[in-house]
Amino acid sequence: MSATTQTSVDSIWTGRAAALREYETSPAPTRKDEAWRFASIAALDLAEFEPAPPVADARRIIAASRGLEKTSAKMVFGNNDLIETDCAGLPPGVVLTTLDAAARDHRDVFNTFFMAQPVELGSHKFAALHRARVSGGAFLHVPANTDVALPVEIFHWAEGDRSSVFPHTLVVCGENSRVTVVDRFASADGKRAFACGVNDLHLAPGAQLTYIAVQDWSHNALAFHLNSTIVGTGATATSLTLNFGGGFVRCESLSRLVGEGARSEMYSINPVEGTREIDHRTLQDHVAPHATSDLLYLNALDDKSRTIFAGLIKVQPGAHGTDAYQKVRNLILSDDADPNSMPGLEILTDDVRCSHGATNGPVSEDELFYMQARGIPRDAARRLVVNGFFLSLLEKIPSPALRDHLATLLAHRLAVA
Repeated sequence: MSATTQTSVDSIWTGRAAALREYETSPAPTRKDEAWRFASIAALDLAEFEPAPPVADARRIIAASRGLEKTSAKMVFGNNDLIETDCAGLPPGVVLTTLDAAARDHRDVFNTFFMAQPVELGSHKFAALHRARVSGGAFLHVPANTDVALPVEIFHWAEGDRSSVFPHTLVVCGENSRVTVVDRFASADGKRAFACGVNDLHLAPGAQLTYIAVQDWSHNALAFHLNSTIVGTGATATSLTLNFGGGFVRCESLSRLVGEGARSEMYSINPVEGTREIDHRTLQDHVAPHATSDLLYLNALDDKSRTIFAGLIKVQPGAHGTDAYQKVRNLILSDDADPNSMPGLEILTDDVRCSHGATNGPVSEDELFYMQARGIPRDAARRLVVNGFFLSLLEKIPSPALRDHLATLLAHRLAVA
């Protein structure tokens, strides 16, 4: 981006300099902070990371950006820069562009929804860094009464040793609109990188959004993924995150149900091995009455890996008729694995139905014996059990084509294909 263009964008993106000051002056997390309980604080040192240069070979990145067979639109970002876009399949009126272009050409919508919700789950310091550095993320606006039949697919690539990237996806769904977004995050060269990503999802009354995040950073990357989902009256937000990569990954997801009859579904699949750590913090915030939220996170832990889950269902005063569920299941594959689960409830009204829980358990020896008796080696049998454990969650994805695609990705990740 030229200096002239950057100056123009900065004049529209208010608060960039203030965000950098906030990052620099905010205290670093400590183990004494409840929002960072059990986390490996030592992993948060950013001193080694540098701004990402332009990708060396954009054509190679574009060629590697293969995903769904049929899409309505596709964007490819390499080290924060847009390197390919195809919007030919979008219905009239739908806008898919970069954040820079949205800040310039769709200023009112952008200023209303871009990072409009405060970061409440512990990573406000890193959200400030994101706001100070982000430029080339994706902006999708689906007007009222518009149905985007095929998914919108967005690729975010990191390339270069110790590069820093700041992916962002802002989705604004008008009344009674419907869209599916598949966000993909990957390392182009397997080098160590720092990713600080945000997605803002806003659903007007009656909207339906399915949001899929496939995270496959290098296994020594440090990554933040901060989500804010705002669900209006009668709208339904379905969110699924698949964490395939990353050495230390902090995922924060806030789902706020602000309209009567709103529904939020929050799902996550996490195969973790080696010394990798996946840290989840969630909030299901019921503001309006007669809303529903359902959270199911599945973790499979091998070797010396760690997972952390700290989730809260909060029912605000007046949110009568709330129906909320939260469950975490940990499949333990090693005696050295370390799962930590802290589900919670805060109910400030009556006439609600809420439940939460967490379970830990090993692979069933009976299942392994059954498969070994039929000639399947023990390691392969164990991978098949883990695959089946995760597939049960994929059944919640309504699109058969998308469900089959994700099942194929999962099978390759677990080496059972």
